[in-house]
Amino acid sequence: MAMDAKAAASRDLVLDARDLACPLPVLKANRILREMSPGERLRILATDRASVADFQAFCRETGHALVAFSEADGGALSFVVRRGP
Repeated sequence: MAMDAKAAASRDLVLDARDLACPLPVLKANRILREMSPGERLRILATDRASVADFQAFCRETGHALVAFSEADGGALSFVVRRGP
């Protein structure tokens, strides 16, 4: 049975890191991801533009997967990270 993207997104844990400066969004996300099981997803909301490069590098270095990135109205950035093995 296929699950649509909206249903999958509703199951993601969400970290609201808006208005936090680099490197706090990545540090807070890392703390949460360590407690998650492999394959689970964390959605991070951020406003710091440096978060784009930070999350790309973080995922490359840790083995987690950056599965989605978007920019919402109002400039908020949304990242979806799937916990690696």
